[in-house]
Amino acid sequence: MITKPKGTKDIHGKDARKWQYIEEIVSNVLDKYNYTLIRTPLFEASDLFHRGVGETTDIVSKETYDFIDRGNRNMTLRPEGTAGVVRSFIENKMYGDNLPQKLFYIGPMYRYERPQKGRYREFYQFGMELLGSDDPIGDAEVISAAYNIYKMLGLEKLKVNINSLGDSESRKDYHKALVEYLKPHINELCDDCKERYQKNPLRVLDCKVDRDSDILKKAPTPLDYLNKESKERFEKVCEYLDMLKVPYEVNPRLVRGLDYYNHTVFEIDDTAKDMGSQNTIGAGGRYNGLVKLLDGPDTPCMGFAAGIDRVMVALDAEEIDLDVNDDVDLFLMYVNDEEKSYALYLCQELRLAGFRVDTDYLGRSLKAQFKQADRLKAKYTIVLNSKDLDNNEVKIKNNKTKEEEIISIDALIYYLDENLEDECDCGDDCHCGDDCHCHDHK
Repeated sequence: MITKPKGTKDIHGKDARKWQYIEEIVSNVLDKYNYTLIRTPLFEASDLFHRGVGETTDIVSKETYDFIDRGNRNMTLRPEGTAGVVRSFIENKMYGDNLPQKLFYIGPMYRYERPQKGRYREFYQFGMELLGSDDPIGDAEVISAAYNIYKMLGLEKLKVNINSLGDSESRKDYHKALVEYLKPHINELCDDCKERYQKNPLRVLDCKVDRDSDILKKAPTPLDYLNKESKERFEKVCEYLDMLKVPYEVNPRLVRGLDYYNHTVFEIDDTAKDMGSQNTIGAGGRYNGLVKLLDGPDTPCMGFAAGIDRVMVALDAEEIDLDVNDDVDLFLMYVNDEEKSYALYLCQELRLAGFRVDTDYLGRSLKAQFKQADRLKAKYTIVLNSKDLDNNEVKIKNNKTKEEEIISIDALIYYLDENLEDECDCGDDCHCGDDCHCHDHK
């Protein structure tokens, strides 16, 4: 039997409904922030990630899926979303008068790493990119939008960690101090850190092996070397976050594993005990030099990305049961071929009107069709019969109250619209408004 590749998984059934729910929340929240969807290719020229993500990162040096296509070109399955968005920004000339560009994406990424809880070789991310603004208000907005997405999903045990890496001058001063500090200790760290020390010392602080060692705990921090402008900028970001009522902690040891970050960096953790070491569910920061590095105009940017797999783990850890709407509005039943043909027709009419409708496809008995309606959690059922159809009528049954009514077929759409309108699965505290998934028939 052919099986799925290691580090991948099939998403189906109720889990698929949950994924759709998460994606809808992401899309709805970011739509309110006026972000528009962008889709970039699953594979790009390898040079995009080698230059953009960084040759010295674990992603590029150890984890990318690289291949040579039939045109003898070096290609890579995308390991993250930002580089592709920036490539598109440059190639499609989105820069100019229409700045900032506010874009978001949802889709699969690929990294060859050891699979574990919440971490796969094929994984799904959503992310947002604010391209063209260097104002600290943009930093605060991106962090706020990310935080609000999680809150909308019901997550409560959130911890926002922020830090500043400073501008190029501050980073240069910090780089020098960090190298001098690590030099007498480097042989006490892991082999990867020894290599990072030579190529990109800042990434030593992001080591998963030595991050809790006394050596790294006592290392100088980026905040110690911020110049006046960088310090004032970071204070402004914190001021805006206070204004937006986003709770946060300044973590002076926070750095990000990708080379393109500067100024604000942040992570959002879920502190539920079952999250274990995989408690970071989203992260991002400012990357003012990436567009220029990829041969575009000098453009400041701020972004965020999160793994949907990690979000699913967090929801389970907090024991949150998403209010997934997996029932059907109406199940149509029939006995003979004439009724079967009309069921097919009526299903289409009601679906085009926006209702979730199903019928029998296996030639079941009427008793079995009733059981199928119950399995699908049908809110209403109709048993078609020729006599009613001749009178242009149907008998509809409310499966919750067990009440039955005979109504005109011409009035069926209006009847369902009126009676389903108040059946919001979110309960009395629903504030979803027009975007509520429970009203998708509307």
